[in-house]
Amino acid sequence: MKKFRTGLVVASTATLALSLAACSSGDSTDSSSGGATGGDAMGNTLTVWAWDPNFNIYAMQAAEKIYQKDHPDFTLDIQEVTWDDVQTKLTTLAQSQEYDQLPDIFLMQNNAFQKNVINYPDIVTDITDSGVDFSQFPAGVTAYSTIDGKNYGVPFDSGTAINAMRTDVLEQAGLTIDDFTDITWDQYETLAKQVLDKTGKPLLSGQAGSSDMILMMLQSAGASLFDDQGNPTIVDNAALKAAITVYAQMVKDGTFSEVNSWDEYIATLVNGTAASAINGIWISGSIQSAEDQSGKWAVTDLPALDGIDGATHYSANGGSSWAVSSNADVALAEDFLKSTFAGSTELYDEILPASGAVANWLPAGDSAVYSEPQAFFGGQPIYSDVLKFAAEVPANNTGAYYYEARDAVSAAITKIINGTDMDSALQEAQDNVEFAMN
Repeated sequence: MKKFRTGLVVASTATLALSLAACSSGDSTDSSSGGATGGDAMGNTLTVWAWDPNFNIYAMQAAEKIYQKDHPDFTLDIQEVTWDDVQTKLTTLAQSQEYDQLPDIFLMQNNAFQKNVINYPDIVTDITDSGVDFSQFPAGVTAYSTIDGKNYGVPFDSGTAINAMRTDVLEQAGLTIDDFTDITWDQYETLAKQVLDKTGKPLLSGQAGSSDMILMMLQSAGASLFDDQGNPTIVDNAALKAAITVYAQMVKDGTFSEVNSWDEYIATLVNGTAASAINGIWISGSIQSAEDQSGKWAVTDLPALDGIDGATHYSANGGSSWAVSSNADVALAEDFLKSTFAGSTELYDEILPASGAVANWLPAGDSAVYSEPQAFFGGQPIYSDVLKFAAEVPANNTGAYYYEARDAVSAAITKIINGTDMDSALQEAQDNVEFAMN
């Protein structure tokens, strides 16, 4: 396994220059010929890898139509590729150096972005000077695809975290959504006990053995599992310990209900077993599938960790960004992304009501569509609120070994809940990550 090295591992400037020159000189083959997938010879077609026809692919199709208004000969060749297959293809092509098989643009999960750019720098193009105004995206989101000060991705799918709550259940406990706004986790736990006592419902639920809630707490405090040099910071991480302490106590008190699968987690929300959800905004789609609960939900910010410097009420879970490959028609790909996902209110106005795709592009929040009251959430304009949350999310350093660290922390949490000393469990987790890195 490749050993992690400080900073971005890149090919020489000369190598990169030759690679880009080859792409721009027409060495790439038209995707219709069965050869390379990127770099259309006519200069008006881009090939895209993405997953989910009703979400990411739908958004790309909408972007194609918008770009065609000023570029009528432009077309996209959108190929449905699951995220797991995207990752496999990227790894395989990078290791075999078959970069001519890459598409022009591909979607990448935010938490995997740094890993792929650090390990396989020759699969992507630096788009820092593309004309995209990255200041119009939340700094905490662009950080996922920024390595050594260079931008490699245009944020798309928002993972901004929300605290979505059943207002009717809160009312039964003598509470309102305002009682949960701008509070700390200690205050939240006190109120959660009140809800449990009055209604018999836990406020929160989640998959046992998952660290998602812990990592949202961690990011909300501006902390990470790695330092700026990519070294794991699992041991002696004050924010991580505070988050685990809160989580373990809530499980013990019954205010957080652990279930065994993702489907069971969703069931706790749509069946009314749990009274709230803290997760990425994408969870709102599942929540709204319970049509009988329309008007009984509201959204607010997250609790902040007590006693941690820099703790905020904002975090994220998930999300994805568009990358321009090293095989791309770079000028066309950059202009397309700049004109659509980084420049078109019309695009985000169309895809929000049709697919629930919430923008990371902050100017979209000025649109009347984002300000429309949402009946399901009691008339609250939750999408404009979410964009305000997004602007405050602290950056999170994921590094090249994020998934190994996440899995190690997940295992440690299970052990801690079952009685293992926290310091011992976290030391084991760090040892496992360091072993993987070496």
